[in-house]
Amino acid sequence: MLSALLTLAGLGLIAALGLAVASRVFYVDIDPRINTIADLLPGANCGGCGYPGCSALAAAIVSGEGKIESCSAVDEQSALAIADVMGIIYTETEKKHAVIHCNFPAGGVGEKFRYLGVTDCRAANMMSNGPKLCAYACIGLGTCRDVCPFGAITLTEAGLPVVDIDKCTACGKCVEACPKSLIDLAPVSKTVHVLCSSREKGAAVKKLCSVGCISCMACEKACPFEAIKITDNLARINYDKCRSCGICVSKCPTGSIVDYRDYRLVAEISDKCNGCTLCARACPTNAISGTPKEMHVVDGEKCIGCGICVDQCKRNAVTLKKVEGVKRAVVAG
Repeated sequence: MLSALLTLAGLGLIAALGLAVASRVFYVDIDPRINTIADLLPGANCGGCGYPGCSALAAAIVSGEGKIESCSAVDEQSALAIADVMGIIYTETEKKHAVIHCNFPAGGVGEKFRYLGVTDCRAANMMSNGPKLCAYACIGLGTCRDVCPFGAITLTEAGLPVVDIDKCTACGKCVEACPKSLIDLAPVSKTVHVLCSSREKGAAVKKLCSVGCISCMACEKACPFEAIKITDNLARINYDKCRSCGICVSKCPTGSIVDYRDYRLVAEISDKCNGCTLCARACPTNAISGTPKEMHVVDGEKCIGCGICVDQCKRNAVTLKKVEGVKRAVVAG
């Protein structure tokens, strides 16, 4: 009995020594900055940065392969702290949020059959492209809501997803999950969006949805910035060019294009104006008037707050003033 115990003890000692030696031989030195940066990241492990989790991104940042801005969920204070750890300068990028390009409840889109399967849009989409009559319509089962790690998406009673901009971090989980590809990420500063994804021709869209894009090109022709184009029978906004002026909103005959702002911007001309007329000539809505070499004035009812006049003025005499609680004049409905 004693010999057996001694044998076991000896084997245990040998094994312990082996592990001790192995831990020394195979020891990997971990940069302490990795843990420091991982603690500063949100810890949601959403994968929106392209790495498996926050620790992986932290390691990538330390190695120089990853970037702080890869994490869309990190706040400015934490980002600056990470930059301080790395000894680099952090340049903040504009925050984005998810946009749902569909408004099927307002359009009165009907169903071709009643779906009673798994409560998952991806599963429902496998059955004849989903239950909605419009093949491009949101299925409304909330898969985007379920995959959101930040609780930024809720559903209306009709099943339409609604994004909470304050909670959304633009991680892209909902974009990947939507089987209809109805969701994309847009800058928070851009408030005009096309709430339709149908690529059908106008006549076919009208039969199924009253607020769908009918590719009439009225928005494209009206946009002074060439920021909206009709491609594959659908109006698409180039957010790099769009100034959220809202002209396209007023021109859209079906209400497919909306402006989410609850305020409007109006140009204001100060006494620095020398009456050069550059702003008046550039204004797409003829909202500025005045005689040469005299101070010009802005018609607030016509002004769309596009900012062209601000760019044109060489004397910094024009600014944009925010009028709270008032929708811009060009917003339809």
